[in-house]
Amino acid sequence: MTEPQIRPPERCADMGEVRDQIDRLDRALVKLLSERQRYIERAAEIKPDRSTVRDEARIADVLAKVLAEAANTGLRAQIAEPVWRTLMESSIAYEFQAFDAKAQRAR
Repeated sequence: MTEPQIRPPERCADMGEVRDQIDRLDRALVKLLSERQRYIERAAEIKPDRSTVRDEARIADVLAKVLAEAANTGLRAQIAEPVWRTLMESSIAYEFQAFDAKAQRAR
C-alpha cells in the first residue's frame, strides 16, 4: 500500500480523502509511539528501584511541555491533556511490567 500524498485538511474534497489523511497520520503516530515505548523499556532497565518508576514531578513536567506545545501548534488542550494522561499512565503501567520482568530475570 502506498502512502497517500499529504493533503492539508482544507484541500480534502471528500470524506475518503479526509480518512486517507487520518489513516496516514495514525500510521505515523504508531511509529512514534513504538519508538517512545522503546525508551520506556530502556528506562525500566536503567532505573535501580521500582519506586522510581512512577515520578510525579516528571508527569507534571511532561504534561506542562505537552500543553505548551499543543498551544503553540493549535492542538486543543481538551484533546492533548487526556491523550497524554492516558499515554503516561499506560506507559507507567508498562514500565512497571518491564521493571518486574527485569527483576525476575535477575533472580
